[in-house]
Amino acid sequence: MAVTPNGAYAYVTNYESGTVSVISTATNTVTATVTPAATPGADTTLGGVAVTPNGAYAYVTNYDPGTVLVISTATNTVTATVTVGTDPDGVAVTPNGAYAYVTNYGSGTVSVINTGTNTVTATVTVGSEPDGVAVTPNGAYVYVTSYGNAVSVINTATNTVTTTVNITGFPAGAYGPAVTPNGEYVYVADSEYHAVSVISTATNTITATVTVGNNPYVVAFTPNGAYAYVTNEGVGTVSVINTATNTVTATVTVGSEPWGVAVTPNGEYVYVANSNDGTVSVISTGTTTSTPSPTATSAPTSTSTSAPTTTPTTASPTPKIPEFSSAALVSVSIFMIALTVSAVAWKTRTRKTLRI
Repeated sequence: MAVTPNGAYAYVTNYESGTVSVISTATNTVTATVTPAATPGADTTLGGVAVTPNGAYAYVTNYDPGTVLVISTATNTVTATVTVGTDPDGVAVTPNGAYAYVTNYGSGTVSVINTGTNTVTATVTVGSEPDGVAVTPNGAYVYVTSYGNAVSVINTATNTVTTTVNITGFPAGAYGPAVTPNGEYVYVADSEYHAVSVISTATNTITATVTVGNNPYVVAFTPNGAYAYVTNEGVGTVSVINTATNTVTATVTVGSEPWGVAVTPNGEYVYVANSNDGTVSVISTGTTTSTPSPTATSAPTSTSTSAPTTTPTTASPTPKIPEFSSAALVSVSIFMIALTVSAVAWKTRTRKTLRI
């Protein structure tokens, strides 16, 4: 799941139907459904989605054919298809919009796509069965989680692995990483251990472990970095972590088997994809910023190709205490996001698609 930079739309991949639902955040209704052309001899099984910083394109992994679909957000049509490795899963776009990094679960690699030409320019070998991926705000490093519980750190200047962080003592199951907006920490969900590991990007060591709900899957931060939202697939909840204290300050009940999560750019709402009941839950964070509420505006068309030169700020965010109530939750029905097998049986069989 991903929200456009202007906050107007949320893009949700529907694994079983092989489609992408486009939700208007102004009305919380599905305004478009993107149906990719079928690949001969393969199923259309969509996974991760990431939107470019200018909002012009959404990159979506297509697991079975081993491709990445490029969707124009202006027309909600597929404009390009890029062949990557085996079983692509997670995807993240660099802050300057120049590259998309795609984890290939089946081949143990990461494909680097030049978004200007939509061609693969590098392939990086990482840990076994990589799934989640996140880029630091300065674009210098990419963090890749693997099912074997190693986190590979890729230097984007050389596209080589410079460090591997082992989450020792945990069973297998590291997923959905997210980097704090100031770039100082990476939060990694460990589905089997029911916890989130906090990695310092300065030392690439684990500095904290936060116990959350059963089977946490994906992490997303508020824009000010004060809170992390973690989907707990096993219990149908979202844990809210105060990043200043690394403690859970709230638990919000959502739909069945929540996976993907994304926060609107103004920090007012959190969108959660519920994989087992075909809905998206919308959480009001109870905090507001000076940024106006999302409105349906046209996406900008220009992109920046120069590499970022600034380093992450070291200033700590000032937390605002969110307020939660049942009235803050609404469910948006989407088309066939639900799986037809149980999550446990499905994960044992294939470990397919992270949907972040």
